[in-house]
Amino acid sequence: MDLYRSPYEAYPFLCDASDDLRCDFELITDGMASLTGLLRAQVEDEALREELLWICELIYHMNPTLRTFFSVTDVEIARLRAAVERLTAECTGRCELFVLTQGCQAACTAHVLRVRAKELVRLIYRHLHQGREAPDGLLDGANLLSGYFFQLALKLNMLAGVDEIPYQSRNYR
Repeated sequence: MDLYRSPYEAYPFLCDASDDLRCDFELITDGMASLTGLLRAQVEDEALREELLWICELIYHMNPTLRTFFSVTDVEIARLRAAVERLTAECTGRCELFVLTQGCQAACTAHVLRVRAKELVRLIYRHLHQGREAPDGLLDGANLLSGYFFQLALKLNMLAGVDEIPYQSRNYR
């Protein structure tokens, strides 16, 4: 099948076969980095703004992994894990199980990023189920990003004086 290739194609891998998930991975990470920049613009706390700039860069370092190699270091994964642990400790008692994804604008953006990170994890697993390879550190980093953005949402609501609203599922008890 001959595919038309626009001379204005925005990214050279957009025409990859549908079972090749590398471009999809790159698009999700690019979107996450862009949303992280948006979140940074919504945050006033300077330490969190600096951390978000680092997170944005980290996501971009993850971006070409499936096409090239994993350049995120063990030290960076440990730093991300420490950030999740710090935020978890700072937000103790704000979330018992589930909360509604609401609150200040920055917290809502963080919740969107949390979900995008889970989509990234799911895509990595699909890639692996196809018999392709992905480094363990990539899965660790993507999962940690989901936890980071969840805990950050709690922290941002806390800083904004917004209470979390617990969610009780009718389906899972």
